[in-house]
Amino acid sequence: MRKIIKRRQAHPDPGAFPNTPPLLSRLYCARGVSSEEQLRYELRHLLQPQLKGLEAALDLLVTALRERQRILIVGDFDADGATSTALAVRCLRAMGHSEVEYLVPNRFEYGYGLTPEIVEVAAQRRPHLILTVDNGISSFQGVARAQDLGMKVLVTDHHLPGAEVPPADAIVNPNQPGCGFLSKSAAGVGVVFYVMTALRTRLRAQGWFGADRSEPNLAAYLDLVALGTVADVVPLDFNNRILVSQGIQRMRAGLACPGIRALLQVGGRDAQKLTSTDLGYVIGPRLNAAGRLDDMSLGIRCLLSDDPGEALELARELDMLNRDRRAIEGVMQKEALASLDAMTEALQGELPPGICLYREDWHQGVIGILASRIKDRWHRPVIVFADDGAGGLKGSGRSIAGLHLRDILDEVAATNPGLLHKFGGHAMAAGLSLGRPLLDRFAEAFAAVVRRHLGGQGLEPVIESDGELSVEQFSLELAQQLEQGGPWGQAFPEPVFDGEFHLVSQKIVGDKHLKMMLAPAAAPDTLLDAIAFNVDRALWPNNDCRRVLAAYKLAVNEFRGYRSLQLMVDYLEVCS
Repeated sequence: MRKIIKRRQAHPDPGAFPNTPPLLSRLYCARGVSSEEQLRYELRHLLQPQLKGLEAALDLLVTALRERQRILIVGDFDADGATSTALAVRCLRAMGHSEVEYLVPNRFEYGYGLTPEIVEVAAQRRPHLILTVDNGISSFQGVARAQDLGMKVLVTDHHLPGAEVPPADAIVNPNQPGCGFLSKSAAGVGVVFYVMTALRTRLRAQGWFGADRSEPNLAAYLDLVALGTVADVVPLDFNNRILVSQGIQRMRAGLACPGIRALLQVGGRDAQKLTSTDLGYVIGPRLNAAGRLDDMSLGIRCLLSDDPGEALELARELDMLNRDRRAIEGVMQKEALASLDAMTEALQGELPPGICLYREDWHQGVIGILASRIKDRWHRPVIVFADDGAGGLKGSGRSIAGLHLRDILDEVAATNPGLLHKFGGHAMAAGLSLGRPLLDRFAEAFAAVVRRHLGGQGLEPVIESDGELSVEQFSLELAQQLEQGGPWGQAFPEPVFDGEFHLVSQKIVGDKHLKMMLAPAAAPDTLLDAIAFNVDRALWPNNDCRRVLAAYKLAVNEFRGYRSLQLMVDYLEVCS
């Protein structure tokens, strides 16, 4: 699908970036950074923990620690949930509390969040306090059931609440009504980190730490915070960039937990050269694979292990699950593309503004990834459904910039009472459930609401570019500057450039990747190594093409100890 390249406009104040190279100054300015102060990622710049519900949460936790009450952490089955769970367990144990366990609902048996069914399982462990991490803000029935059984409930979450919040004993969520915490983009693991640092402060003031109980350095767990924040694809605002930057520094220094070191090893990444991209594309998918295909407890065990050998074995299991996930995803993608071809033909060449897809044999754990792939290809909000095993459907959706998916689902539910069983999520990702007979009705309602919001605009795929590079800027030095200039991520994107090139050579490698030699149009004697991943084999290689328009990133390619410049091509178009 042809894409529009739109160049970011940025004109930084030269006095605001006195120590930053001009190109980087422009890149930062285009991402909303107005001064070098916003690039200083020391921990002292973190926001203070001014979170609604925090004092009540600390009261519950302090009582649990002092009275040696059993705490059961109920997490989510994705990377944010896994890191949140591991962080809470590690911090509570480091503060001297041994009566802490965790429970992660298997998505295929219990679904998402603190459901009444998972509460019944939790009750068998007889906890005094249930602590939810990365979930709970919509768990009305589960909270009520836990309280009926005599358990206290502390909800920590970051997902958007509905019109009301559950009657938990305490709720800490920066997005709940009345919370003045400025970083609304905190991941679930970030919320847990704030709760744990505030708990340490409260305990310190009460004389909890001393000769027989040392005070932990919670910065030691920022590797988990960085991983969960990047893997959950939350916007990297200034506060999140501090957390991610500090976590990456610890990983580069060899201070990551054995589980993260093992995941880097099986992913073939050197910790000393780690970037935020590695967290999102190397560690995150392997960790997520456990929750998608099996049980996220495997991933949590990996993150909690202090034995390097055990951690490596668990990481290898996660790696194998991720390979299985990729194979399943590949089959589902082919089936989805065939369905889209049929849909396009039936609608005389035009897809609906909001796409819904379903096959009865699709894997429930992979539909979110499939929705993301289809969204990227067709630049439309996409919801993919799978059977929930109980006669209904579970859907996972991904959206495009400028279209808040959870709000769209809220509007669908409000205008079609009884259509949705439940839903929740973020601007860019959401989940829902509905009855199988209601799928066609939902698809029509979803497309209608999307059409009303977009008005036919915004469905043309756009690549935002940071402009054209001069011939002199195609250098390993600049690529290294950009690599170290992050952390890059959601809402703080890695720099992308565009330009026209002579296509000197091209060949397929790895069955689906296009290896090229390019030369800038203005300097045909300057040869640049380039690669485009997962190209459309119906279009490439193109032996009739001599000139291309490319959108690309500068990357450092390392092979047998030799580092060189490589262009990572995100988009390729034949020039006439």
